[in-house]
Amino acid sequence: MHSEERRAWLARAWRGLLAVGFLGAGSYAATQPAERVVRITAKKFEFVPPEITVKRGEPVLLELTAPDGLMGFKCPALGLRMDIVPDKVTEVRLVADKVGKIAFYCDVFCGDGHEDMDGTITVVD
Repeated sequence: MHSEERRAWLARAWRGLLAVGFLGAGSYAATQPAERVVRITAKKFEFVPPEITVKRGEPVLLELTAPDGLMGFKCPALGLRMDIVPDKVTEVRLVADKVGKIAFYCDVFCGDGHEDMDGTITVVD
């Protein structure tokens, strides 16, 4: 095969792979619900917003930031726990499988008022 014929064949093959979504992977991705991004700021002595609502089964990416210093994020009902480091985005992925209210809170002491630093994830159908 000459180089020009080879390039034409490769271009057709590439277009074919794109058309089928890289051998079927595109159809899998198309059936998955889109991940929703929710940004939460942890600052003395509150989470903003303090309440978020998600749908049961909805993939959610929480992007947590902390401008005031090291904070924590703990959500025992979902088995989540991480540090929120200043000037960095901490990502938390979750998919709630039960309807109801789920509490989260800061578990890194940040001064007087820390005990009131909490929030709620409300899961709806």
